[in-house]
Amino acid sequence: MQMTFYFSDTVVLLFDFWSVHSPTGMVLSVLAVKMGKAVLLRRALLALPRSLSQEALTEPQEEEQSDPAQGRWFWFHVAQTLFHVLQVVLGYMVMLAVMSYNAWIFLGAIAGSTLGYFMVYPLLGRG
Repeated sequence: MQMTFYFSDTVVLLFDFWSVHSPTGMVLSVLAVKMGKAVLLRRALLALPRSLSQEALTEPQEEEQSDPAQGRWFWFHVAQTLFHVLQVVLGYMVMLAVMSYNAWIFLGAIAGSTLGYFMVYPLLGRG
């Protein structure tokens, strides 16, 4: 296994079946990983109701457990937890792709993070 960065358009990413043999495949693979993460992030954020998230932040802590708002807060917290786990898993997948030590994958991950943040961040505040 390669333990230093190298430039090559041939690499196996994450799984044996994901073998890249051309510069076009390399670009498409980087886009698939980075944009896939951005799309999942956006969908998960849009799936959380805005009123529930605001209610969870303003909900008093001393109310009884049987209150319906407390139950909604609990499910909102479960959804936030699952969303966090999804982010961590996708982040580790990107990290593992970068750990192939292919310099093109590394540069693609950096460029994808930059471009993804630039394009997606303004959309997250809308709604």
